[in-house]
Amino acid sequence: MLNTSHRVGHGPHAIIVLHGWFGDAHAFAPMEQWLDGVAFTYVFMDQRGYGGMRGVEGDYSIAEVAVDALALADHLGFKCFSVIGHSMGGMVAEKIALLAPQRLRALVAVAPVPSCGVAMEDAARALFLGAADNLAARRSIIERSTGGRLPCAWLDWKAAYSWECCDTAAFAAYFLAWSGTDFSAQVRAQRSSLPVLALAGEHDPRFDRALMQQTYLACYPQARLEVLANAGHYPMNETPLALVASIEAFLGSLGTQAQQAQA
Repeated sequence: MLNTSHRVGHGPHAIIVLHGWFGDAHAFAPMEQWLDGVAFTYVFMDQRGYGGMRGVEGDYSIAEVAVDALALADHLGFKCFSVIGHSMGGMVAEKIALLAPQRLRALVAVAPVPSCGVAMEDAARALFLGAADNLAARRSIIERSTGGRLPCAWLDWKAAYSWECCDTAAFAAYFLAWSGTDFSAQVRAQRSSLPVLALAGEHDPRFDRALMQQTYLACYPQARLEVLANAGHYPMNETPLALVASIEAFLGSLGTQAQQAQA
Protein backbone atom coordinates (compact mmCIF):
# COMPACT_ATOMS: atom_id res chain seq x y z
CA MET A 1 0.00 0.00 0.00
CA LEU A 2 1.44 3.37 -1.04
CA ASN A 3 0.11 6.72 0.11
CA THR A 4 -1.16 9.16 -2.46
CA SER A 5 0.81 12.37 -2.73
CA HIS A 6 1.66 15.25 -5.02
CA ARG A 7 4.92 17.04 -5.62
CA VAL A 8 5.94 20.68 -5.88
CA GLY A 9 9.46 21.39 -7.13
CA HIS A 10 12.43 19.23 -8.08
CA GLY A 11 15.18 20.67 -5.90
CA PRO A 12 17.91 18.68 -4.12
CA HIS A 13 16.48 19.12 -0.61
CA ALA A 14 13.61 16.63 -0.29
CA ILE A 15 10.75 17.35 2.12
CA ILE A 16 7.71 15.28 3.10
CA VAL A 17 4.77 17.40 4.26
CA LEU A 18 2.19 15.95 6.67
CA HIS A 19 -1.25 17.46 7.09
CA GLY A 20 -3.31 17.94 10.22
CA TRP A 21 -6.60 16.60 11.53
CA PHE A 22 -8.77 19.01 9.51
CA GLY A 23 -6.87 18.75 6.23
CA ASP A 24 -5.43 16.52 3.57
CA ALA A 25 -2.47 16.72 1.20
CA HIS A 26 -4.05 19.73 -0.54
CA ALA A 27 -4.61 21.70 2.67
CA PHE A 28 -1.38 23.59 1.93
CA ALA A 29 -2.58 24.78 -1.50
CA PRO A 30 -2.60 28.53 -0.60
CA MET A 31 1.18 28.45 -0.10
CA GLU A 32 2.23 25.99 -2.81
CA GLN A 33 2.59 28.61 -5.57
CA TRP A 34 5.24 30.46 -3.55
CA LEU A 35 7.49 27.52 -2.69
CA ASP A 36 11.05 27.43 -4.00
CA GLY A 37 10.98 24.47 -6.37
CA VAL A 38 14.59 24.96 -7.42
CA ALA A 39 16.08 24.45 -3.96
CA PHE A 40 13.45 22.04 -2.60
CA THR A 41 11.25 19.11 -3.52
CA TYR A 42 8.03 19.17 -1.50
CA VAL A 43 5.92 16.00 -1.38
CA PHE A 44 2.50 16.42 0.22
CA MET A 45 1.17 13.12 1.57
CA ASP A 46 -2.37 11.95 2.26
CA GLN A 47 -2.78 9.95 5.45
CA ARG A 48 -5.00 6.88 5.50
CA GLY A 49 -8.63 7.94 5.42
CA TYR A 50 -7.88 11.35 3.84
CA GLY A 51 -7.97 12.70 0.30
CA GLY A 52 -6.82 10.09 -2.19
CA MET A 53 -6.50 7.61 0.68
CA ARG A 54 -10.18 7.73 1.64
CA GLY A 55 -11.47 4.21 2.14
CA VAL A 56 -8.04 2.82 2.98
CA GLU A 57 -8.28 0.92 6.24
CA GLY A 58 -5.80 0.99 9.09
CA ASP A 59 -5.54 1.51 12.80
CA TYR A 60 -5.20 5.28 12.20
CA SER A 61 -2.39 5.65 14.70
CA ILE A 62 0.51 8.09 14.84
CA ALA A 63 2.98 5.23 14.41
CA GLU A 64 1.14 3.93 11.35
CA VAL A 65 1.29 7.31 9.62
CA ALA A 66 5.02 7.57 10.42
CA VAL A 67 5.70 4.13 8.92
CA ASP A 68 3.63 5.04 5.85
CA ALA A 69 5.64 8.25 5.41
CA LEU A 70 8.91 6.34 5.57
CA ALA A 71 7.58 3.89 2.99
CA LEU A 72 6.72 6.82 0.73
CA ALA A 73 10.23 8.23 1.18
CA ASP A 74 11.65 4.83 0.21
CA HIS A 75 9.47 4.69 -2.88
CA LEU A 76 10.61 8.17 -3.91
CA GLY A 77 14.25 7.37 -3.29
CA PHE A 78 14.63 9.92 -0.47
CA LYS A 79 17.50 8.53 1.59
CA CYS A 80 17.73 11.74 3.60
CA PHE A 81 14.93 14.29 3.85
CA SER A 82 13.23 16.88 6.04
CA VAL A 83 9.69 16.69 7.40
CA ILE A 84 7.11 19.42 7.81
CA GLY A 85 4.14 18.52 9.98
CA HIS A 86 1.08 20.61 10.74
CA SER A 87 -0.89 19.99 13.95
CA MET A 88 -1.38 16.20 14.13
CA GLY A 89 1.28 15.93 11.44
CA GLY A 90 3.76 17.54 13.82
CA MET A 91 3.38 14.63 16.20
CA VAL A 92 3.88 12.22 13.29
CA ALA A 93 7.08 14.05 12.33
CA GLU A 94 8.44 13.50 15.84
CA LYS A 95 7.62 9.80 15.55
CA ILE A 96 9.52 9.61 12.25
CA ALA A 97 12.50 11.21 13.98
CA LEU A 98 12.41 8.40 16.56
CA LEU A 99 12.03 5.63 14.00
CA ALA A 100 14.65 6.84 11.52
CA PRO A 101 16.78 9.58 13.09
CA GLN A 102 19.66 9.03 10.68
CA ARG A 103 17.46 9.87 7.68
CA LEU A 104 16.11 13.26 8.77
CA ARG A 105 17.80 16.54 7.92
CA ALA A 106 15.39 18.75 9.87
CA LEU A 107 11.90 18.93 11.34
CA VAL A 108 9.50 21.85 10.91
CA ALA A 109 6.54 21.68 13.29
CA VAL A 110 3.67 24.03 12.36
CA ALA A 111 1.18 24.63 15.20
CA PRO A 112 2.06 21.07 16.21
CA VAL A 113 0.63 18.55 18.61
CA PRO A 114 3.63 17.60 20.80
CA SER A 115 4.77 14.05 21.49
CA CYS A 116 3.02 14.05 24.88
CA GLY A 117 -0.44 14.45 23.36
CA VAL A 118 -3.04 16.90 24.65
CA ALA A 119 -4.94 16.74 27.92
CA MET A 120 -8.47 18.16 27.70
CA GLU A 121 -11.24 19.04 30.08
CA ASP A 122 -14.42 16.98 29.73
CA ALA A 123 -16.38 19.62 27.80
CA ALA A 124 -13.63 20.16 25.25
CA ARG A 125 -13.06 16.45 24.83
CA ALA A 126 -16.78 15.90 24.21
CA LEU A 127 -16.76 18.63 21.55
CA PHE A 128 -13.79 17.08 19.77
CA LEU A 129 -15.20 13.56 19.98
CA GLY A 130 -18.52 14.76 18.59
CA ALA A 131 -16.87 16.53 15.66
CA ALA A 132 -16.51 13.29 13.71
CA ASP A 133 -20.17 13.38 12.67
CA ASN A 134 -21.12 16.98 13.50
CA LEU A 135 -20.24 19.74 11.06
CA ALA A 136 -21.18 22.50 13.51
CA ALA A 137 -18.76 21.06 16.07
CA ARG A 138 -15.98 21.11 13.51
CA ARG A 139 -16.69 24.74 12.71
CA SER A 140 -16.69 25.61 16.41
CA ILE A 141 -13.29 23.98 16.91
CA ILE A 142 -11.83 25.80 13.91
CA GLU A 143 -13.19 29.12 15.15
CA ARG A 144 -11.71 28.63 18.61
CA SER A 145 -8.35 27.49 17.28
CA THR A 146 -7.98 30.63 15.16
CA GLY A 147 -8.88 33.04 17.94
CA GLY A 148 -12.47 33.81 16.90
CA ARG A 149 -11.29 36.48 14.46
CA LEU A 150 -11.75 35.07 10.96
CA PRO A 151 -14.63 35.56 8.47
CA CYS A 152 -17.67 33.35 8.82
CA ALA A 153 -17.43 32.33 5.17
CA TRP A 154 -13.91 30.97 5.71
CA LEU A 155 -14.95 29.07 8.84
CA ASP A 156 -17.82 27.51 6.89
CA TRP A 157 -15.47 26.58 4.04
CA LYS A 158 -12.81 25.07 6.31
CA ALA A 159 -15.34 22.95 8.18
CA ALA A 160 -16.89 21.75 4.91
CA TYR A 161 -13.45 21.01 3.48
CA SER A 162 -12.61 18.75 6.40
CA TRP A 163 -16.00 17.07 6.13
CA GLU A 164 -15.46 16.24 2.47
CA CYS A 165 -11.80 15.20 2.57
CA CYS A 166 -11.84 12.60 5.34
CA ASP A 167 -13.63 9.39 6.31
CA THR A 168 -15.67 9.78 9.48
CA ALA A 169 -14.19 6.69 11.15
CA ALA A 170 -10.64 7.83 10.42
CA PHE A 171 -11.36 11.33 11.70
CA ALA A 172 -12.69 9.97 14.99
CA ALA A 173 -9.81 7.53 15.43
CA TYR A 174 -7.15 10.13 14.68
CA PHE A 175 -8.49 12.38 17.44
CA LEU A 176 -7.96 9.59 19.96
CA ALA A 177 -4.50 9.02 18.48
CA TRP A 178 -3.16 12.56 18.61
CA SER A 179 -4.77 13.50 21.90
CA GLY A 180 -3.98 10.26 23.73
CA THR A 181 -0.61 9.15 22.36
CA ASP A 182 2.43 9.91 24.52
CA PHE A 183 5.98 9.02 23.49
CA SER A 184 7.56 12.12 25.00
CA ALA A 185 9.76 10.08 27.37
CA GLN A 186 11.41 8.45 24.35
CA VAL A 187 11.92 11.82 22.70
CA ARG A 188 13.52 13.28 25.82
CA ALA A 189 15.75 10.24 26.27
CA GLN A 190 16.96 10.45 22.70
CA ARG A 191 18.24 14.03 23.13
CA SER A 192 18.23 14.41 19.38
CA SER A 193 20.57 16.90 17.72
CA LEU A 194 18.06 17.26 14.88
CA PRO A 195 17.51 20.88 13.79
CA VAL A 196 13.91 21.74 14.68
CA LEU A 197 11.80 24.80 13.92
CA ALA A 198 8.59 25.11 15.95
CA LEU A 199 6.09 27.60 14.56
CA ALA A 200 3.20 28.82 16.71
CA GLY A 201 0.41 31.12 15.60
CA GLU A 202 -0.01 34.33 17.57
CA HIS A 203 -3.75 33.67 17.97
CA ASP A 204 -3.62 29.90 18.57
CA PRO A 205 -5.08 29.46 22.08
CA ARG A 206 -3.79 25.94 22.70
CA PHE A 207 -0.66 25.27 20.63
CA ASP A 208 1.00 28.48 21.70
CA ARG A 209 4.44 29.81 22.64
CA ALA A 210 4.26 28.41 26.16
CA LEU A 211 3.42 24.88 24.98
CA MET A 212 6.20 24.96 22.40
CA GLN A 213 8.69 26.02 25.08
CA GLN A 214 7.55 23.23 27.42
CA THR A 215 7.72 20.55 24.72
CA TYR A 216 9.72 21.10 21.53
CA LEU A 217 12.31 23.46 23.00
CA ALA A 218 12.72 21.26 26.07
CA CYS A 219 13.08 18.04 24.06
CA TYR A 220 15.31 19.15 21.17
CA PRO A 221 18.55 20.98 22.06
CA GLN A 222 18.78 22.41 18.53
CA ALA A 223 15.15 23.64 18.43
CA ARG A 224 14.14 27.23 17.81
CA LEU A 225 10.74 28.86 18.11
CA GLU A 226 9.03 31.46 15.95
CA VAL A 227 5.61 32.99 16.61
CA LEU A 228 3.76 33.85 13.41
CA ALA A 229 2.02 37.20 13.68
CA ASN A 230 -1.65 37.40 12.66
CA ALA A 231 -1.99 33.60 12.47
CA GLY A 232 -3.93 31.09 14.49
CA HIS A 233 -3.82 27.32 14.05
CA TYR A 234 -3.88 27.39 10.23
CA PRO A 235 -1.05 29.65 9.03
CA MET A 236 -1.07 27.98 5.61
CA ASN A 237 -4.46 29.67 5.14
CA GLU A 238 -4.05 32.74 7.33
CA THR A 239 -0.49 33.85 6.53
CA PRO A 240 0.80 31.63 3.70
CA LEU A 241 3.61 33.93 2.55
CA ALA A 242 4.98 34.41 6.06
CA LEU A 243 4.84 30.65 6.61
CA VAL A 244 6.79 29.92 3.43
CA ALA A 245 9.36 32.56 4.30
CA SER A 246 9.94 31.10 7.78
CA ILE A 247 10.15 27.51 6.56
CA GLU A 248 12.52 28.19 3.68
CA ALA A 249 14.76 30.56 5.65
CA PHE A 250 15.20 27.81 8.24
CA LEU A 251 15.72 24.93 5.82
CA GLY A 252 17.94 27.04 3.58
CA SER A 253 20.20 27.83 6.52
CA LEU A 254 21.03 24.18 7.22
CA GLY A 255 23.82 24.02 4.65
CA THR A 256 25.36 27.20 6.05
CA GLN A 257 25.19 25.82 9.58
CA ALA A 258 26.93 22.60 8.50
CA GLN A 259 29.70 24.57 6.80
CA GLN A 260 30.21 26.71 9.90
CA ALA A 261 30.35 23.64 12.13
CA GLN A 262 33.08 22.11 9.93
CA ALA A 263 35.15 25.33 9.85
